[in-house]
Amino acid sequence: MMGENFQEGGCRCGQVRFRVRGRPMITLACHCTGCQKMSSSAFSLSALYGKENFELISGEPVLGGLRGELKHFFCPSCMSWMFTRLDSLGPFVNIRPTMLDDASGFRPFAETYTCEAMPWAKTTAVRSFEKFPEMEQMPALLAEFAESDF
Repeated sequence: MMGENFQEGGCRCGQVRFRVRGRPMITLACHCTGCQKMSSSAFSLSALYGKENFELISGEPVLGGLRGELKHFFCPSCMSWMFTRLDSLGPFVNIRPTMLDDASGFRPFAETYTCEAMPWAKTTAVRSFEKFPEMEQMPALLAEFAESDF
């Protein structure tokens, strides 16, 4: 990935480090109660990358959270929730953007599960969904994000 546009990130203690290349496919904030519990916050933040644009560069994350279809990865030392693999939905890695060394430019383009949002938790997302967008909505949503300045 040398010479290419990339960002590095890592867990709070620095034991696990990763690199992402290029621009994410989409950025999100999820208000579901599961994300609230996993993040200990009002919502979780996500940046979706193709699996080929994600690389672990040090450390070995461990599975955490629910052990179902989605695989949530954490640092084994500080237990930071770092990323989620979405292999069953496609070859994607969903990173937590706050794990990037510089997350200052992150903004959620879309927000999901607003039906479970805390009443005071607001974002500046352009698109908002009561639950998750339907699969047939995703190509247009990804295309809209690709054309945006997010």
